[in-house]
Amino acid sequence: MKFPKPYTLKEIAELINAAYVGSDDFPVHGMNEIHVVEPGDIVFVDHPKYYDKALQSAATIVLINKEVDCPEGKALLISDDPFRDFNKLTTYFKPFRSSNVAIAADAKIGEGTVIQPNCFIGNNVTIGKNCVIHSNVSIYDDSVIGDHVTIHAGTVLGASAFYYKKRPEGYDQLLSGGRVVIEDHVDIGAACTIDKGVTGDTTIKEGAKIDNQVQIGHDTVIGKKCLIASQVGIAGCVIVEDEVTIWGQVGITSGITIGAKTIISAKAGVSKSLEGGKHYFGIPADDFRSKYKEIASIRKIPEILEKLKDL
Repeated sequence: MKFPKPYTLKEIAELINAAYVGSDDFPVHGMNEIHVVEPGDIVFVDHPKYYDKALQSAATIVLINKEVDCPEGKALLISDDPFRDFNKLTTYFKPFRSSNVAIAADAKIGEGTVIQPNCFIGNNVTIGKNCVIHSNVSIYDDSVIGDHVTIHAGTVLGASAFYYKKRPEGYDQLLSGGRVVIEDHVDIGAACTIDKGVTGDTTIKEGAKIDNQVQIGHDTVIGKKCLIASQVGIAGCVIVEDEVTIWGQVGITSGITIGAKTIISAKAGVSKSLEGGKHYFGIPADDFRSKYKEIASIRKIPEILEKLKDL
């Protein structure tokens, strides 16, 4: 998430009442999660296990809960609770904006696009040309939809990320300030849910086709011409490369990559990155050749046990 204008390290520190290491005028251009940070961004870290990863990332400002040696060319924001203060910055730069109309006054809707009754189109939403948005679709603030997109009834674009920190008093949500971006010629079925990014974009690329009742988590990228069948659940920060086919009720864990032209059969459970151009099934998902060998070996167990009895 980029700020509307550059800020200084001192200005950001004052917003969250934090100490800092670095020059007062050190430039700050935005804030992002570790997987999408760029120079000028703030990244937060609150566990020693991840200190080095944050300090060595592309981010040039690290919001951290311990004063450590500051890498050359970077700055630190020292906070007793970086998670809380990251949320403070999200609230400041991307505050919730209520609406009392079905279609926000600043929404941009392209020529030839049809919006069916009972839809909600939030603030600063852009919808391209020749789209069809069926009834009871909710499109949250800042979403971007390309041309020739069809979205069926009951789908929600832009709900918050499922991202929580456990506290003694309960769970504290990491606030979402990102967007959903839908490119041209995408079809989205009924009752789908596509969460916005925490700081970046959840993206569905050109030509992808999504069936009914599919969940796509925050900051996930679905590649071009992918085909995703009903009741698939994809966690956050997943990269699905181009022309992947995912059949019904597949579950995919967070932070992995599915290679281009992969096929994943129904009900598979994907717990690690998959090489492209192969066909996978099972729990945990594996390529067909390896999985069939495994099944064949399991079927031999009773025979092996019988032989052992005779020894």
